[in-house]
Amino acid sequence: MAWVDAKEKKAAYDLLLLQQAGLLEGETNYLASLANSSAILNQTLPDTVFAGYYLYNGEELILGPFQGHVSCTRIAMGKGVCGEAAATKTTLIVPDVRLHKNYIACDSAAMSEIVVPMVKDGRLLGVLDIDSSITDSYDEIDHEFLEKYVELLVEKMQITELVG
Repeated sequence: MAWVDAKEKKAAYDLLLLQQAGLLEGETNYLASLANSSAILNQTLPDTVFAGYYLYNGEELILGPFQGHVSCTRIAMGKGVCGEAAATKTTLIVPDVRLHKNYIACDSAAMSEIVVPMVKDGRLLGVLDIDSSITDSYDEIDHEFLEKYVELLVEKMQITELVG
């Protein structure tokens, strides 16, 4: 199931942002917030096979709360799309993972991917990773709204410790 048009996609993202704000209201535990966040992304975004978080422990990314298939548990900085986005603190969209030289195949069902870094006060906390079962699933609308989504999440969560 794909979006009908950009208007429908933006409306879905507007609702997603409102729902995320509601879920974060009064909840400061980052694990609980990330778990609910991954669930709502998985339920909302069409063709999703993975929606979740990798948390930065100062050395590498470690699998955090997610929805989807079994995934890689540790990713080195700079390795794969998640490691690239984390190292550069830049959102990355990969239209076809089979053509991305540095791609790490954690799940053969993933065909395209978007990764949004989670940064607070200049400090990398982790990344949001979303994989789709179809190619060319993500565009500038996803980029814009998922960065807002992560901003909201990072602003509301009180992350005092990261995974070890």
